[in-house]
Amino acid sequence: MRFMVLVKGNAQSEAGILPGEKLLSEMGQFNQEMTSAGVMRTGEGLKSSKYGFRVKQSGSKGAAKVTIVDGPFTESKEVIAGFWIINVASKAEAINWIKRVPHTDGEIEIRPLYEVSDFPVADGEQPDGWREKEQGFRDATDTAAPPPRQPGTTRYLVALKADQATESGALPTEEALAQMGALMDGLAKSGALLGGEGLKPSATGARIKFDGEKRTVTDGPFSETKELIAGYSLIQVKTRDEAIAFAKDWLRVHVETSRVPLVESVLEVRPLFELEDFPVDAAEKPDGWRKREQAMRDRQG
Repeated sequence: MRFMVLVKGNAQSEAGILPGEKLLSEMGQFNQEMTSAGVMRTGEGLKSSKYGFRVKQSGSKGAAKVTIVDGPFTESKEVIAGFWIINVASKAEAINWIKRVPHTDGEIEIRPLYEVSDFPVADGEQPDGWREKEQGFRDATDTAAPPPRQPGTTRYLVALKADQATESGALPTEEALAQMGALMDGLAKSGALLGGEGLKPSATGARIKFDGEKRTVTDGPFSETKELIAGYSLIQVKTRDEAIAFAKDWLRVHVETSRVPLVESVLEVRPLFELEDFPVDAAEKPDGWRKREQAMRDRQG
């Protein structure tokens, strides 16, 4: 089973205070253990929400209004500060791994990802339709390294906020799957797409609260729908306008093909941290966290 693990932000991450070398080393060691065990697929830190923006579509088809809202966002405890994608045998195994994260306070959310097998074959489904294309894309991205970061690009996490449709557990329509597949296929061919998945409703997930050495696990569902994530894409583009254009296309597909009428839909766009964002500490060791992190990134892509 594949899970997206979402690290919730706090006052420090939202203030742009970078982790110290001790925490970076501990986190690097944890990531290495997950990688060596075949658990970790990818993982990234996000810059604070002041560097991000939200794209909101309001209104119905034919009368939709799109607005852009720049960060920062005030609800720091619900803003994401980082994430992992992991592959484990069960939700219990995912929880056991995440309990080991070197956190002393804060909260981490675990959500299973949708698999192609979760979607029943619909009457009239075409043999060469969205299912074969989606499975082919997943097979390729699971066995091959993602495209290298292109010079002059910024990597972004584009996260779809949950709504009554996504939290209901109702699967997307075949039209939605086909249109979203076509959108992603165009990005993949251009080299801009680094990954993307849908998350199952929060009822299937869990949260782990960290308080010193104490770990408290709470199963979903979670009530604050507007702050939950329903899906994500990882993209690399040269301009903010390119990221906005993609977000607008995604919102259009999501709203127009929803099984439940939607009056509003929101995507949050956040830049990822790169190694060059971390200044070299005078006491930093040559074989320390930075070298290990670069080696892991090289292996992943």
